[in-house]
Amino acid sequence: MEFIQFHPTGLYPLGILVSEAARGEGGILRNGQGERFMERYAPTIKDLAARDVVSRAILTEIKEGRGIGGKDYVHLDITHLGEKKISEGLWEIASFVRIYLGIDPVYNPIPVQPTCHYIMGGIPTDINGRVLADEKGSVIRGLYGAGECACVSVHGANRLGCNSLLDLLVFGRRSGLAMKEEIKQYEHRSVSSDPLKMVEEKITRFMSHKGGEKIDPLRKRMQSIMMDYGSVFRNEEGLKKGIGEIRILRERYQDIEIVNKGKAFHFELMEAIELGHQLDLSEVILFSALHRRESRGAHFREDFPTRADQYYLKHTLVFQTPKGPGVKYKPVKITRFQPEARVY
Repeated sequence: MEFIQFHPTGLYPLGILVSEAARGEGGILRNGQGERFMERYAPTIKDLAARDVVSRAILTEIKEGRGIGGKDYVHLDITHLGEKKISEGLWEIASFVRIYLGIDPVYNPIPVQPTCHYIMGGIPTDINGRVLADEKGSVIRGLYGAGECACVSVHGANRLGCNSLLDLLVFGRRSGLAMKEEIKQYEHRSVSSDPLKMVEEKITRFMSHKGGEKIDPLRKRMQSIMMDYGSVFRNEEGLKKGIGEIRILRERYQDIEIVNKGKAFHFELMEAIELGHQLDLSEVILFSALHRRESRGAHFREDFPTRADQYYLKHTLVFQTPKGPGVKYKPVKITRFQPEARVY
């Protein structure tokens, strides 16, 4: 769960994605001084480097004071491509920029900053979607996962190519075929109502509790903590601080009050329940990142900037324990391709 992919070009300040197509067609990233700064970070392929490399480059420029007007963004410049090429090849991007920012990219550069895009981690499964129970590869009988909630580990530490349809279509189909075949082996057991009672009790508590906390401020603070301590650049001090602050938010979360007492189309209740899961996952992400004392793929530690295969060529598995999250590791299976450094 420590491997979080940031897309380098999200519309500032909304985070709406600007596709790689813009740079693929010749778009250039420029800092506040008008420099094509990617020449410093990836001299060979410049703006076409991998997402994590470009994201770190943009944030480095911003941290060193070379953002546009001293602000937290840089420019994606496609003005030199001309109106015809933009209208025909990049019409969707141009449309987004005009609608959401009121800027015409034919004549003006686009303000962008890295935005959270994809999580390589998830519920651990084997290649047929069976959910793993432990680091030894034991499976939980009858439980399957597919799509972006699951982690088959097909992307490794960084999703450099392909897309989420691989998770959904390929492994969704494999999971479906496995379920169809394996359901014959399972006897129908009596269903316990305990999980239902737990959910009912949670909803009742939310609806009846009179507290001093509201969902929106907690969620915004959670987002700030994760961006400050768990995004593109990480270090031990920040990760520990982030974990501590997330745990404080989890305590405050217990005092949330639901204002809407109705029972239909209850989005406030839905957001309250989701926030609890988000806080759990935030702690898992920071906890996993803290224990991986190296840099690999989309996980970059400023205090451990190199990869350490001798210690960390393994998958992180986090389990809930009475004392909080606990970490175990599953070995990586090397088949056709040996790990090697990416060089640009």
